[in-house]
Amino acid sequence: MTEAFSVILTTAGSRSEADRIAEALVSRRLAACVQISEVASTYRWNGQVTHEVEHLLLIKTAARMYKEVEAAIQELHSYEIPEIVQLPIEQGLDPYLNWVDESTR
Repeated sequence: MTEAFSVILTTAGSRSEADRIAEALVSRRLAACVQISEVASTYRWNGQVTHEVEHLLLIKTAARMYKEVEAAIQELHSYEIPEIVQLPIEQGLDPYLNWVDESTR
């Protein structure tokens, strides 16, 4: 497999927002799969340490889709500055990566 793949991470403040973002990404063929997990986040915002329950989205996609995924998240997200980071997939099962490739075309 010569195509590059990645996992893009973002968090949402509610399950409904996370579901809406996931549905849009998969429907638009920007992601093959989005998994959502509830997480406890501790972060600094506006000079204060904050503790919140958030929903982590693990977005499986072709690396070439990053800019489109980023734009869609920014369009759909309620946060002023959403977390959007891309992690490369170094290796993976070829049939799975083929499915990711086919799902994002």
